[in-house]
Amino acid sequence: MWPNPDPVRPGQESVWDYPRPAVARACSAHVVIEHRGQIIADTRRSVQTLETSHPPSYYIHPEDIAPGALRRASGSSLCEWKGAAAYWDVVVDGEVLQQVGWSYPKPTPKFAMLAGFIAFYAAPFDRCSVDGETVIPQAGGFYGGWITSKVAGPFKGGPGSRGW
Repeated sequence: MWPNPDPVRPGQESVWDYPRPAVARACSAHVVIEHRGQIIADTRRSVQTLETSHPPSYYIHPEDIAPGALRRASGSSLCEWKGAAAYWDVVVDGEVLQQVGWSYPKPTPKFAMLAGFIAFYAAPFDRCSVDGETVIPQAGGFYGGWITSKVAGPFKGGPGSRGW
């Protein structure tokens, strides 16, 4: 069953207006990741990826990630649009959050602006925010979108959304 898009309120974008295939765009929103009282990432120069039915994912430049917080993880995956993904662990006070970040070291030409940037799942961290608003992680485990009040759904990832 195909969903009915939620009404779009003033100041919102509908994820149903996002394109498929996905696109990347520069983003100046204030993106912060916090865990165990530490700032893991803090940036105003992220890259968003946008895809129909998905809330945005935010890719962060390594210079805006706390020194020593990243460790290359095992595993890889393939995105039909972005290319081969590499995974990252985050280490905070000896605690290892495994495979909570991903990047595209050699993205496809259309996604060249992602090279060197790293995206993170929101769920493993104590708080992820965009412009001061705490995000809600996109459901589904595999998906890495960040839901804020600026996007209208419904969002892929929940029960019954596999075929969207």
